Amino acid sequence: MKIAIYSQNYKSKEASIGILLNYLLEKKANVFIENQFYRLIDKHFDLKNNYKEFETFQTLDNSFDLLISIGGDGTILRAITYVSDLSIPIIGINTGRLGFLATIQNNQIESALDSIYDGDYKISERSLLSIETNPENKDLIQLNFALNEIAVSRKNTTSMITVNTHLNGEYLTSYWADGLIVSSPTGSTGYSLSCGGPVISPDATSFVITPIAPHNLSARPLVIPDDTEIQLKVDGREDFYLISLDSRIATLHNTTIVTIKKAAFKIKMVELHSESFIDTLRKKLLWGEDKRN
Repeated sequence: MKIAIYSQNYKSKEASIGILLNYLLEKKANVFIENQFYRLIDKHFDLKNNYKEFETFQTLDNSFDLLISIGGDGTILRAITYVSDLSIPIIGINTGRLGFLATIQNNQIESALDSIYDGDYKISERSLLSIETNPENKDLIQLNFALNEIAVSRKNTTSMITVNTHLNGEYLTSYWADGLIVSSPTGSTGYSLSCGGPVISPDATSFVITPIAPHNLSARPLVIPDDTEIQLKVDGREDFYLISLDSRIATLHNTTIVTIKKAAFKIKMVELHSESFIDTLRKKLLWGEDKRN
């Protein structure tokens, strides 16, 4: 099995990394570690001597069978920029806090990988958002997609912005707010949720539009079909505003028109048969912890 390993840093991940590397060494897996992460952990694990069969990668191709992300959900959001449209399944080892995407704990690493080697798992396909800007922005051309959300927000000002919003060419409304979030079902448990948006099942064919601190008192999150084309135009006291694609941020001028729609490809998340979205909701959001239940 050809496996890629990705993480953003080393802090507080020693145990997870050690368990994973030893397991894959014993399995004689064809392992490739992301180049910067390899250099970061080399001095701690002496990779060149103890794991000399392991190689590095800077980019991926469709010959890989699996990508293992070590960290939290934010690490997985970074990992998908390597996977893109290659259809490489991703599994996350959770060393973060909440972990809706990265669900494997330290004590589950070996059993989870045993299940993967045995083919005892399922694939959850996750829809993504894609973006186009007019005029084009060089920072958003190559990585023009997001798994969780695309959000516009104010920059260099405490004043709210106005986000003029059209759906399939029809005017919806102008949100007076700190910003606006367009979320996928996967992202509905992220930024959108913290701004009052609904939780949506990952397999739903919907997107959510959630205003950030709206001054329109009647403004509420809106669930729309995922084949909707969303067009945004921002006005405000400042000439520029921020746009974020998951954890990647760019600056746009107020004259820019942003078009958001469903991406042409999906991300494949590995799920064990012992897992379910409902079970994850219960655990992560502590549903049912009220003793009156």
